[in-house]
Amino acid sequence: MTSASKVKYAIAMIAGLAATGTAGAADLLPPPPPLPEPPAIHVGGGFYLRGYIGMTNQSVDHLDNALFVPADTITWPGEPGFDSSPLFGGGVGYTFNPWFRVDGTVEYRGRANFHALDVYDTGSNSTIDGSNEYGGSKSEWLMLANAYLDLGTWHGITPYVGAGIGASRNTIHNFTDVNTPNNGVAYGGTESKWDLAWALHAGMGYQVTDRLTIDLAYRYTDLGDAMSGDLTDYLGGNAVYNPMHFKDLTSHDVMLGIRWNFDAPVVAELPPMPGVYKH
Repeated sequence: MTSASKVKYAIAMIAGLAATGTAGAADLLPPPPPLPEPPAIHVGGGFYLRGYIGMTNQSVDHLDNALFVPADTITWPGEPGFDSSPLFGGGVGYTFNPWFRVDGTVEYRGRANFHALDVYDTGSNSTIDGSNEYGGSKSEWLMLANAYLDLGTWHGITPYVGAGIGASRNTIHNFTDVNTPNNGVAYGGTESKWDLAWALHAGMGYQVTDRLTIDLAYRYTDLGDAMSGDLTDYLGGNAVYNPMHFKDLTSHDVMLGIRWNFDAPVVAELPPMPGVYKH
């Protein structure tokens, strides 16, 4: 074997050994780690049903009657007011995205007892001329179209704010006016009146499952006006049509309810994340 042949043979042997060593080292490397699961993104909305119960805390700005005389001085030893009453409601809504949803609700607000006392002075003498002790009760059917802004979700809790507008059918039941100093009694039968209503909402929802959400809410509600039936004396007569008008009825409501999605949320997966592998 010539010198040139010996050199070529040595180079070939070295190349073969290098290739064998590289293949063996590659065979000993561990497999790459598994890729992480891609996160899911909520991209869907959908219809939902809701139901709720609650309690009212109602007030009236003032009373008015055709027989009230502007020149009379009327004082109220206690503000006219209502006892608390239960409310029950339900509705259907639609979630457009994780931030915005709307719904329509129908609600019955149970009877709240009314109580008020006034003392009046006609100015004809230096003494009080009489007093009126008012009684009765009030109930409503309330219908609202509402829109809500969901403010983000933390640990399954989503706070929100909203507003609604609609109509309220306000009913005054069995209104009475007892004037003890003057031995007077007046009575107004049950009367209903429709009026514009609006509301402001604040609350939070807790997502129990992908379909069920528990809802705790506060609502300021403006119910408009109401009036009693025509007031008559104890003999059933009167000189003029004079129902008692309840002006500017408002309520602070607390409600607990549930929302049930018809469909589970729709999700979309991100494309797989590329793995990083180094020898």
